[in-house]
Amino acid sequence: MNTGSASTNPVPLGIHHLKLPVTDLERSARWYGRVLGAHRLTELDHRRPDGTLFGIVLDVPGLGTRLELRLDPATATALAGYDFLTLAVNDRAALDHWITHLDTLDVPHSPPVVALVGWLLVIPDPDGLRLRLYTVAPHGLDGAHIEYDSPWLSTGPAPVGRHH
Repeated sequence: MNTGSASTNPVPLGIHHLKLPVTDLERSARWYGRVLGAHRLTELDHRRPDGTLFGIVLDVPGLGTRLELRLDPATATALAGYDFLTLAVNDRAALDHWITHLDTLDVPHSPPVVALVGWLLVIPDPDGLRLRLYTVAPHGLDGAHIEYDSPWLSTGPAPVGRHH
């Protein structure tokens, strides 16, 4: 454990970029373009010396950093169902606007879910990685309304019974 002064610790400047594993670069780039309005930065394409494309960098409005899609089928498949990224939206009305947007595009998504503090919408990408939209404004419901059993929430493994 580091017992040194916090003032001596180096501090990063922020997030340089996010990287997601995908099974198909072009398909995922199109999906993130349709769903999030992402634009491909072709000048940042990642290619091996032989010209083989292995990464695409996207500029995603509102993300605050770039998103790299990295061709890594084994990892993408292993992470299917994992909620890798949660984006903030203002309130339930903003979430409903996203639902309309997604429905117009025929993009599958969860219903609005009562999460711990706010409303949550889950959107599986083409590889099954779960992009989440979470409201900044709380839903104002008490704990009895939280949908712990929703298949769209990741609540960790079920508790294991105690042995006596």
